[in-house]
Amino acid sequence: MSNSLPLSALEIARETLRQLALKKLQPTPENYRTVFFEISGDPAISSFPDQELKAIQAVLPRKNAKQIRFARQLETAIAEKSWAGLQNAVTELSAIQVGTEVSWPDLLRNLLQQLDMSHAEMTRLQKKESLEHILSVSATSDLLFSRLQSLVGSWNKNTLTTPPVLVEDALLVSPVASDLAVVNPVEKSNKKLLEPPDFPSNLAALQGLLGQFLNNALVTVLHKSPDLLAEVKEISVALEAARDVPTLKQLVERFKRISYRAHFVVEDEVELKAVLLRLVQLIVDNISELVVEDEWLSGQIKVMQMLLNNPLELRQLDEVERRMKDVIIQQSMLKKNLTEANDRLKLMLAAFVDHLTNFSEVTGSYHGKIEEFSEKISLAKNPAEITDLLNEVMHETRLVQVDTARSRDEMSLMKNRVHNAEQEIARLHKELSATSQLIRHDQLTGVLNRKGLDEALQKEINRQQRQGVPLSLALLDVDNFKSINDTRGHSVGDLALVHLVEVVQKTLRPQDVLARYGGEEFIVLLPGTGVEDAVAAMMRVQRMLTREYFMDKDDKILITFSCGVVAVTDLEAADELIRRADSAMYLAKRSGKNRVVAA
Repeated sequence: MSNSLPLSALEIARETLRQLALKKLQPTPENYRTVFFEISGDPAISSFPDQELKAIQAVLPRKNAKQIRFARQLETAIAEKSWAGLQNAVTELSAIQVGTEVSWPDLLRNLLQQLDMSHAEMTRLQKKESLEHILSVSATSDLLFSRLQSLVGSWNKNTLTTPPVLVEDALLVSPVASDLAVVNPVEKSNKKLLEPPDFPSNLAALQGLLGQFLNNALVTVLHKSPDLLAEVKEISVALEAARDVPTLKQLVERFKRISYRAHFVVEDEVELKAVLLRLVQLIVDNISELVVEDEWLSGQIKVMQMLLNNPLELRQLDEVERRMKDVIIQQSMLKKNLTEANDRLKLMLAAFVDHLTNFSEVTGSYHGKIEEFSEKISLAKNPAEITDLLNEVMHETRLVQVDTARSRDEMSLMKNRVHNAEQEIARLHKELSATSQLIRHDQLTGVLNRKGLDEALQKEINRQQRQGVPLSLALLDVDNFKSINDTRGHSVGDLALVHLVEVVQKTLRPQDVLARYGGEEFIVLLPGTGVEDAVAAMMRVQRMLTREYFMDKDDKILITFSCGVVAVTDLEAADELIRRADSAMYLAKRSGKNRVVAA
């Protein structure tokens, strides 16, 4: 038996049925599968229940980050039909549940204990205010449990058994504050250790820091909470006018309370954002199913689905907004032309119906006269009367013939007009569908075109002015591109540009902006990057191109480029920036090509 050849699948199946009969086993799928793998000698492989798991995954809750993460892990495992991925997802969920599970009785017991204990930074009244606020803003039991757990944990860290290092400790080291009460000797010794030699400058710096935080951060966060916003402004005004340590200590206490309450406002905003995103996702998915045959919206729907399935970024949202506006404008113009073409077609069809009606009336009158002439001819008594009647018949026939010829010509002309209108409508439909995909992007490479570059550059300059971060612009030109077109053809040259774009996008960061400036010239915007780092980034792209050759059939073609890099300032116009980058790029060309030169 050891030298026998392996059985074929058909032989294994036949032997399986024979063994089932010999063992008097029911031919169920489970029994058949067990015997089949016993005969084949292969390990039994369980089929993946993807349909059943998809049904479970569809009804999973997605109310918090952990639930969303588990749902995505499960979805990935199902898509890949991976038992290992499924096992990892369930194991991780189980570990999270074991690590974080606290029963309501334990939580309430800890809450009551901490409420009665003395804390260094909060009075009993302040703790009750915090508890009341949590109870009033927590919409679900899960959210209430999480917030109460965080609250109890924060109180537990600040009990008097472990002397805390307070924010105001830096204020209490002044000679002016020597008469302030000290909680206990241990805390006093800690404060002495924190005493800085230059108290006045530290005090001013702390005032300025807190003032900036209140005016720049909290005011923005709390714009939807008028009561908290008013209190923040009061603290900011009082902080600016404070000139002694006791006053500052009181303000710090108020600052702590307002920061604690602001935490819940931010948490509510995050939860609201998550709910809105899920709602938009449902709407977009529903629209995509309803308009599956309509290509006018396909591009916009794909963009929205891409956004909702990835982490949101402000720069990406700005770009999509510009793209959507451009598409809406173009589609509105095309829709207007399409409506006008449809109206013209309706008018032509109405005129056609009128002509048919008139022609029917003419032919009806003609048939009536022919019948009348037929009766008169049958009653005629001499040839002269018959001749007169025949002349009248010929006259009426000629009139009908003229009307028929005119109607035929008009109908032929109308047919041509209808055909032209149908072609125009088809063209407009095609343009509407294509416009949904075109959005300020180069058709060949898919990167931004000139118009998209202008808007992106202005947007980055505005962001640079607001945030005070560096911004660099790199202009690159493909070396010896004309020879590629001349020797291998323009189609190969186009594919070479597409290859270049793919390598650049893969090497640079997601926030970097790539645009086709013209021909074989491209511009890269590098936000948050100085000139030296921008030069290093473009050199990394050059090195990547030496490793990833462009293939034309079986030929390897090395694509290189010369590049000029400039620092973007708000004092220069866009044309001047590009001119300086262009000059640096030509200097790189003259220096031997495949170089990066900073202006």
